[in-house]
Amino acid sequence: MLNKSVDSSKPVDIAADSNPNFIPVTNPLPPLQDRHGRTFDYVRIAVIEQCNLRCTYCMPEEGVQFKEKDMVLRTDEILRVVEQLARMGVRKVRYTGGEPLVRPDIVDIIKRTVETPGVKAVHMTTNGLLFPRYAEQLREAGLTGVNISLDSLEKEKFEEITRRSGIEKVLESIQMACDLGFPRVKVNVVLMRGFNEDELIPFCELTRDKRVTVRFIEFMPFDAHQIWESGQHFASAADLTGQIERHYPGIADAQGTRTEHHIYQVPGYQGKIAVIPAFTRSLCGNCSRIRVTADGSIMNCLYSENPYALKDVMREGASDEDIVAIFRKAFDEKHKDGFEAKKAASIAAKINVSDISRSRASMTQIGG
Repeated sequence: MLNKSVDSSKPVDIAADSNPNFIPVTNPLPPLQDRHGRTFDYVRIAVIEQCNLRCTYCMPEEGVQFKEKDMVLRTDEILRVVEQLARMGVRKVRYTGGEPLVRPDIVDIIKRTVETPGVKAVHMTTNGLLFPRYAEQLREAGLTGVNISLDSLEKEKFEEITRRSGIEKVLESIQMACDLGFPRVKVNVVLMRGFNEDELIPFCELTRDKRVTVRFIEFMPFDAHQIWESGQHFASAADLTGQIERHYPGIADAQGTRTEHHIYQVPGYQGKIAVIPAFTRSLCGNCSRIRVTADGSIMNCLYSENPYALKDVMREGASDEDIVAIFRKAFDEKHKDGFEAKKAASIAAKINVSDISRSRASMTQIGG
């Protein structure tokens, strides 16, 4: 019925959250493309691996061994990467972690990114615990969008999934982001069968009076032990969209980003509802994103096991042209979709694709 994808030939939908002080690039380069004809105009950069939560689908309860400080990209290195990507047509930058607000200089990074020629939108993904402390500074720095992660509206479930307390702070963050007038406010929800699937409609109801987009995201198997691969808790995008359409018979199509593969708005509601098929990977044909990990590697796909070392090359004296060349190589070698990327990784490791164990033990090491 409604489940149409966004045309991959169109640029990322950033008109509503464009930097009002946008500066054009004076020395542009040809766009960053892959061998399948996709153009990449959106980068997600992890600024830190550390996180103040221990979500069960993200990392083991005991945590993981985080990189030493000097092994993480420095501020000037992050901004240099952004500058070169902007020359290749990247217009949207998202900072993730770990938890990006754990990084002491994150407000300065945001401000300097906003001032980078070619950058039209600067977003952040946060768990919301520290957001109230920095919200006004981030707004003044020019942050144009914030995604706040929240997997349950119930205190007990929140603490079970995050292994920490703090749901009140997260709910405060959502309201504060709306009150401060951030151009884009989104709530990211990982829906799990048998755990929080019964909260699907209560989350949708947040869009009644709040100008937010509530986004339901399929499981992504990047925990240390691959426990989510079993399918026991997997709630598919098809199941979720079906439930939403049945509950809201008059629901209408809405405009969203390429990631928001299924996007709706209930008539009369302020916000939008989206479903993201992150695991079933039906959004791969519309892929426009670049990932840079906190330790300075380029990942051309979440399912790839072949990162491209960027930080080491920069610290060995790479020129701007060298940085551009690394990105072009990484995306020239990008697979058609996540299934092919995972299959290639299993072949390289000479193991069965279903048994692949990721070299990174946590999503915090990949970048949100």
